[in-house]
Amino acid sequence: MADDSTSGFRAGRTALVVRVPEAEPVVRRWRERFDPSARAGVPAHVTVLFPFLDESRVDASVHAALADALGGHPSFDLWFGKCGRLPGVLYLVPEPDTPLRRLTEAIAAHWPEAPPYGGRFTEIIPHLTVAQGQREAVLEEIEADLADGLPLTSRVSSVELLVHDGARWRERASFALGTDHRPTAPAAPDPLGGIAP
Repeated sequence: MADDSTSGFRAGRTALVVRVPEAEPVVRRWRERFDPSARAGVPAHVTVLFPFLDESRVDASVHAALADALGGHPSFDLWFGKCGRLPGVLYLVPEPDTPLRRLTEAIAAHWPEAPPYGGRFTEIIPHLTVAQGQREAVLEEIEADLADGLPLTSRVSSVELLVHDGARWRERASFALGTDHRPTAPAAPDPLGGIAP
């Protein structure tokens, strides 16, 4: 949830994120120092949509709609092999980013009143924030350190709904993506003339 100050972390605010636990050993110490969301309880992640609806609006019908919208997208793998920069932000680049963009687009289309980052940016760039608000020399030091832990891969099979309780971000729900549609080996012929299971 980069490009947002801690003032955005108010009670009732929600976010939809993809956790990337495989990145924790590589980025944790830097995120804890230089990413306000980490200090507020958010794990290593790629944001799908922030801010989402206020918690007071997230009822059973919203949960059902999220489950339907996200369940229609297959699980996928992400590869993180390099760092990228936004103004004042150092992040890991997720590749491919198309499945992440599709998740964001699907949710934003269903809830147009909740555009990504409040509509502040014309282009959504999926990213795993490591540090923000630091001098260039600090970002260069972090980037050099991260190189030893890359590349890394992560399997994305769900999207988490996080809610800020006034002090920390907490996971409120998890929504499974659909099964992936990778081709499988054709079934072997059955000696009795059918297809073996």
